Amino acid sequence: MKTNLKKMLVGVLLVVGGLQAMAIDVNFKLSLKQPGNDAVTYPLTKKGNQLTASKALPLNISYQLTPQDDNLLLTVTLTAKERVYFNIGGSVSTNYQTDDCEFYLPGFWYHKNLRSPKEAPSFHTSKSWNFREDRLSSPLTGVYDSRSGRTLTVLHHLGERADALTTHQEGEIILGGKTSVGYLGFDNERGRASLTFGYPWVETPKRYIRKLTLVKPATSFAKLEAGEQMTLNWYIRESEAKDYGQFVTDGWNYCMDCIKPTAVKQLYTPEQMKAQLANYFRKAYVDKYALKYHSGSDVRCDDCRPSDHVTLGFVGRVLLNAFNSLEYGEQTGEQQLTDMGQAIFDSWLQYGFTARGYFKEDMRISRGIPADADCIHSIRQQSEAVYAVLHYLAYEKKQGRQHKQWEQKMRTLLDQMLLLQKADGSFPRKYRDDQSDFDPSGGSTPSATSTLVMGYKYFGDKRYLKAAKLSVDYLERNIISKSDYFSSTLDANCEDKEAAISAVTATYYLAMVTKKQERQHYIDLCRQAAYFALSWYYLWDVPFAQGQMLGDLDFHSRGWSNVSVENNHIDVFVFELPHIVRWLAEETGEQRFNQICDVIESSLCQLLPTQERLCGIAVPGFNPEVVQHTHWDYGKNGKGFYNDIFAPGWTIASLWELYSPQRTVGFLKNK
Repeated sequence: MKTNLKKMLVGVLLVVGGLQAMAIDVNFKLSLKQPGNDAVTYPLTKKGNQLTASKALPLNISYQLTPQDDNLLLTVTLTAKERVYFNIGGSVSTNYQTDDCEFYLPGFWYHKNLRSPKEAPSFHTSKSWNFREDRLSSPLTGVYDSRSGRTLTVLHHLGERADALTTHQEGEIILGGKTSVGYLGFDNERGRASLTFGYPWVETPKRYIRKLTLVKPATSFAKLEAGEQMTLNWYIRESEAKDYGQFVTDGWNYCMDCIKPTAVKQLYTPEQMKAQLANYFRKAYVDKYALKYHSGSDVRCDDCRPSDHVTLGFVGRVLLNAFNSLEYGEQTGEQQLTDMGQAIFDSWLQYGFTARGYFKEDMRISRGIPADADCIHSIRQQSEAVYAVLHYLAYEKKQGRQHKQWEQKMRTLLDQMLLLQKADGSFPRKYRDDQSDFDPSGGSTPSATSTLVMGYKYFGDKRYLKAAKLSVDYLERNIISKSDYFSSTLDANCEDKEAAISAVTATYYLAMVTKKQERQHYIDLCRQAAYFALSWYYLWDVPFAQGQMLGDLDFHSRGWSNVSVENNHIDVFVFELPHIVRWLAEETGEQRFNQICDVIESSLCQLLPTQERLCGIAVPGFNPEVVQHTHWDYGKNGKGFYNDIFAPGWTIASLWELYSPQRTVGFLKNK
């Protein structure tokens, strides 16, 4: 069986790809479950186009390999002779030596996930994994051989979506209804790598059920009645890439071309979105402390009452929301919103800085404003705050209003950032107020780049531009060239989407203020990072079971994005990314960039709470954050629902940026 199938598969690949094909073969296994008994697994062998076992099976299984463009289409058809509970799995073997292999499962697995701890899926725990495919932004598993440059991918060809509620977290689970969710993974334990796939879902050697929590494995079983038939399809593709980054780029392009995601029916216009989101400014405003703010952290979904947890940057984005409130109030004539925004800025100018000139960024304000010595700063939150203030100052200047004290504060902070920068161009991820390192990791460095460019544009100080360029030199050497995007999420120092978005943003800002070959270099870096950022965004719609709120709301996941390896939920984190990606489409001619922006921009309004359609949130305008789309939860509720506590401050800020496409380009183009 193995020899004949290997010859068939290799021969087709040679015709399809025109490449020197690898010595690969496909193997199958079938697990049958009798309720109340342990499942029995049978290796399957080939007889013609049939798959058989060492004993008679209660179902017929046929398979076919068909050349299709540059793929092989693998079709498996199961026909039940009697009622049967089954799980069928396949593996595509390679001749890649395991020590040379890097893996890619979009939006969840990059390289070997070694930036993640052993409590999350990574090579720290096992070198072989299988995951239910709704964890993945595209239902693809892939392997890259660093020695030969060869690549192999398996993509599940999607059909009608469906899912079933499950009764257990682990062990053998008979599904209570129809599901379209299969599994994808890899085996890297036996000296040669292989890609694994099958139906219905399997998760081994552990299941990831919530943040940093792995439990025992699980295997699910689907039911076929006598005479019932099911057909399953996967695309197998062999290619080559110059490095891992090219492998991810090609993989994203391939998924875009195969899945062909289209825009979602848009529920609201940008103007309608802002009109609803502005209710957050009204309802979340807190003015009973010295520092005023919109409550954006540790808010309950069931009442949305303000909390005392104040986070200046991510996840609260206090100053950015203050600017949004002020600007929108003036645009619409709602003085209350303008006054709230201005009051927040005034209070932070008076009480929000340490003596050295850094913002105080994270506190339980009911306990008082923390002393300078107790402050731990993050380059990300400091940079986000400067970003908000410079936009505020530029807007105010256009209105003929000057804020000299704010300008001096920003000059002081930007000058302090210059002192923080290391000789290699990096910035520490977190540091104390005396500027000693708390976390010297350089993964958050691009957060500072865009802020320094803005400082250069606003103040005309070339020192800031020089520092920004030096930071991207570090970014190019240590992050982009290595395809190693990490350390930008504040609560997780792992592989994450926000690190890639920060790299895209940093290189875009420099491209906007440079010329000729230098500008083109930054465009090239921006494009390279953009593919990684976009790889986190869903190109398909995961299914939900009846009774899971997101499914009952007819929610479509395409256009939303996974967060990180540690935080396996989707959200609306985009901020400036779609505007930059559309600009990249113009600069590079990559029309897939425009296509994905159409999807993102149309999709992210789906869960906006309005009075008529609250989407599981107590107050209109408080856009949800932790959207749990797979069997993982942040502590509460699980798939199809939200966690009970959320941080609406950043979701409102992100969507506001999405629907303000000219804000950044206007700042960078103005003298």
